[in-house]
Amino acid sequence: MSATAEPAKPNIVIIFTDDQGYQDLGCYGSPDISTPHIDQMAAEGMRFTSFYAQTVCGPSRAALLTGSYPMRTERHRGDNGRIPHPALSLNEITIPEILKPLGYRTAMIGKWDLAGRRETFQLELNPSNQGFAESFWTETSGDGPIREGAEISIPKPRRSTLTTLYTDKAISFLEQAKEQPFFLYLAHGMPHTKLAVSKQFKRKSKGGFYGDVIEELDHNVGRLLTRISELGLAEATYVIFLSDNGPWWKERDHAGHCEPLRSAKTSTYEGGLRVPFIIRAPGRVPAGKTSDLVCASIDLLPTIAQLTGAKLPADRVIDGLDISGVFHGTQTELDRPFFYYQHQSLRAVRQGDWKLHLPHSKLDRTKEGRTWQAHVPPKDRPYIEAPTLYNLSDDIGETTNVASNHPEIVERLLKQLDFAKRDLGYHDSIGENSRRRKR
Repeated sequence: MSATAEPAKPNIVIIFTDDQGYQDLGCYGSPDISTPHIDQMAAEGMRFTSFYAQTVCGPSRAALLTGSYPMRTERHRGDNGRIPHPALSLNEITIPEILKPLGYRTAMIGKWDLAGRRETFQLELNPSNQGFAESFWTETSGDGPIREGAEISIPKPRRSTLTTLYTDKAISFLEQAKEQPFFLYLAHGMPHTKLAVSKQFKRKSKGGFYGDVIEELDHNVGRLLTRISELGLAEATYVIFLSDNGPWWKERDHAGHCEPLRSAKTSTYEGGLRVPFIIRAPGRVPAGKTSDLVCASIDLLPTIAQLTGAKLPADRVIDGLDISGVFHGTQTELDRPFFYYQHQSLRAVRQGDWKLHLPHSKLDRTKEGRTWQAHVPPKDRPYIEAPTLYNLSDDIGETTNVASNHPEIVERLLKQLDFAKRDLGYHDSIGENSRRRKR
């Protein structure tokens, strides 16, 4: 390379699983699910213990791709003026769209879930119209067809083949894109129900059928990492692994685990949003490190922009932070609030070790919020009559309210929540800097 040549732009691979709990990996403490390949990825990179996504599928995908809380992003309106759910407006700017001017080859493989569902499905909201040059995708976690772009490729795929099929497609993309910088977003449909696994992994795990599914995912993560190394791309590629939200409690034995966290998917207790997150990039990300800084999927867009030299959109608020310094081990402190939304219902905020839950009652809960609350374990459904404070460093399971002992912290966090209500929005109130249109 000449003295004036620009350094090669790094490749980015995001592996996104569906409804995988915080504890569902060996490196996060699973007692009976074996995940040697993902554990090795963590040993070769950095593992995060306070990383947040969103509480359900569609909003979590919108947050990852746009760098913004779902309450801020614009949702698509159908021809009848109604808003399909979930449906991300084409006016939103995504990770592949900021990478396109830099010559990145981009691909989306797996579960999309941003084009509406069933009767509200809008084909024009497919990945090809959100910045992905190549796509091999399904509408959601169900049994619908697989499309390439807008065209149906496999009308009725077998669920037991999907984890391997998506990985095969991902490897094929890497082999074709290896001569230029690339961004791959691989969004597996597992372990969202209904669970399915290939014969090779059936009844192999000590963790039961659910464990079989996770161990097949682990095997295929290993396949992908091996091929990246064989292609000579390991040092040029940031590989990220995370889940979209916590485990779906209502699925019982077919759901994952998030111990020692409280509750599960759809809840704004820690088990709903805190997820496993691992990043590996040999020579860039220090090996064998763990970070407990409060980071989130909304941070990926601004961080990827920093890593690649891409420009962030200047016409909108981006909620995520550039955490490239955290990834590289040069940043060891991060003081930021993280807001917990249950769809449009603002429920809590975390800053540092402290988490404050807002009071709520039947009067201030939306119909949508009530629907999702029904999926939460019964012990986690009580109405909160007063601000409730937890110190997560001492009480990760959110068992002991210490608000009366720390009124100054309650006051400080209530101010953060007031900001979120005003700027992002709250229930049916549209925030000052929200891109969501009024209904």
